[in-house]
Amino acid sequence: MSLIPKETVDQILAQADITEVVGDFVSLKKKGQNLWACCPFHHEKSPSFSVSPAKGIYKCFGCGKAGNAVQFIMDVEGTSFPEALKYLAKKYQIEIPEETQNPEYAREQSERDSLFIVSEFAGKHYQQILHTHEQGNIGQSYLKQRGLSATTIRKFELGYSLEEWTDLTDTALKAGYQQKYLEATGLTIVKKEGKKYDRFRGRVMFPIHNISGRVLGFGARTLKSNDKKSPKYLNSPESEIYHKSQVLYGMFQAKQAIRMQDMCYLVEGYLDVLSLHQGGIENVVASSGTSLTEGQIKLISRYTQNITVLYDGDAAGIKASLRGIDLILESGLNVQVVTFPEGEDPDSYIQKVGDTAFKAYLQEHAQDFISFKTSLYAAETKGNPVKKAEAIREIVTSIAKIPDSIKRTVFFRSCSLIFDIDEQVLISEYNKMHLQERQQQQHKTTSPQPAAPEPVEEEAEQGITDTDLLKRYEREIVRMLLNYPDRLLDEGVTTCQYMLEQLEDVEFRTPLYARFVELVKEKLNSGFLPVAEDFVHYPDQEIRTEATNLLSDPHELSPNWATHQIFVPHETDLLAYGTERAVLRLKFVYLKLMIDEEALKLKLVTDPQEQVNRIMTVMNLKKLHKQMGDLLGIVVF
Repeated sequence: MSLIPKETVDQILAQADITEVVGDFVSLKKKGQNLWACCPFHHEKSPSFSVSPAKGIYKCFGCGKAGNAVQFIMDVEGTSFPEALKYLAKKYQIEIPEETQNPEYAREQSERDSLFIVSEFAGKHYQQILHTHEQGNIGQSYLKQRGLSATTIRKFELGYSLEEWTDLTDTALKAGYQQKYLEATGLTIVKKEGKKYDRFRGRVMFPIHNISGRVLGFGARTLKSNDKKSPKYLNSPESEIYHKSQVLYGMFQAKQAIRMQDMCYLVEGYLDVLSLHQGGIENVVASSGTSLTEGQIKLISRYTQNITVLYDGDAAGIKASLRGIDLILESGLNVQVVTFPEGEDPDSYIQKVGDTAFKAYLQEHAQDFISFKTSLYAAETKGNPVKKAEAIREIVTSIAKIPDSIKRTVFFRSCSLIFDIDEQVLISEYNKMHLQERQQQQHKTTSPQPAAPEPVEEEAEQGITDTDLLKRYEREIVRMLLNYPDRLLDEGVTTCQYMLEQLEDVEFRTPLYARFVELVKEKLNSGFLPVAEDFVHYPDQEIRTEATNLLSDPHELSPNWATHQIFVPHETDLLAYGTERAVLRLKFVYLKLMIDEEALKLKLVTDPQEQVNRIMTVMNLKKLHKQMGDLLGIVVF
């Protein structure tokens, strides 16, 4: 249960700008009245994710995700309603009463939220040790030795873990946090015999944040050069909130710069990110020593279609990571590569030459990935025809990953010049690969499958049922009530007043739409007309989601129609006609269902007088049904 006061919730909802909130996670482009982007919730190449600033909602017409600013944070972060409100409160500097921050509040949240809360507690604990504890001087000395300023250390929330077995565990338990969450995040290790100890001890701590700034896990570097048993870097294990394949170090701090500069620099280590960020290159993230994954590429693609990979001078390391770059090409992103002199990495090189010279080096030495890979293999295969043939196939494999046919053609030409081979030979090799891949896919789809059970015949298999139609028309009534509640019709009454008066005797049978109608009536009875915000911000998620769906329009007229003086009427231009038709259609189907129900009841009646009464009822309903049909232009037999 949330302890956030209603006044604070209302303040958060009022100040949360849907464009700003969504814009922190995806790059939005204006088209018509709305803003559009590729959906952050599913993979797509053509934007179907829409944000309506006027209505304060988002809607993906591909996967169906929809809602307001709070729902977006819940969807993108996988968090609860109270935690999403806390995120927005922090963003808009709205103070939440202190009682919501105590351990009791933490225990009331969901399991997932509790993992976040424990991780954030650990992050603050490590920071406090670094800045205030005497052992923290060890970490401070190392970080300063690496050239990091106090501002960078604070910005990335770096910390230090004490050289003690149970410091964090004891501190967290004493503060009221549960051991099971310390265990689940990997902060505490518990042996079979019940003995427990901290995973991180005597290490510099690098918190790993998600894109909204919440701590997911940690990378930790030992400062003991003589301890061969202990790994140099130790990372948090996978947990419900921390999935290495979906996270990039520094993305939270880099996302705005990536969007502004339309470029993401990809490095390998934590210190590479920190040194470049400090040197004014803020659009930089790290894969933290892991192979690049589709999830990480998708994360970058939310903000830019351009990636520059920064390699150190180790040729073996470069070759090992080429496969990850093929994934970038396959995703349709543009890839460039920069290599540094032998023995140098981005961190050491920027420290050596300075910020200005480093930026100039990036500009001068960046080359597209295919040209880089072609040159790399060409240098290794001189005088060896067999290796040359293998290298060419390797290059063609990478080019084949590129979805854009024009880019493929350009790269085939470049590759043919470097290897001194006919361009048509490369294209033929590509066509052969492409054909083999298609044949393999067809083979998978045409392979004999286990016999499926015979389908069970259902009633009303042919066509749509009256019940389905009733639900459809009820939805249409609610859609118009939400979109045009205060629009005046020809009779001088509002859409709300007209529709509710006309449907006074109609009982909505779909529970969700019946609730909508009741909410509209309650609002009118209180002396106010309903507005979209009443439903978009409603506490019940089912209401919020459906309201967003009903308020979203996947189509917008191009402004070119007006330029060419082509008039296309909007729904509001024919609103009186539309509301009347919507009411008539609902009544028409409603009467049909009533006739069917009365006919069924008639079969069970044995009393002659009761039979006569039922027959008269059915006849009257049929008469009304025919009148409705005549008004709609429908022939009723």
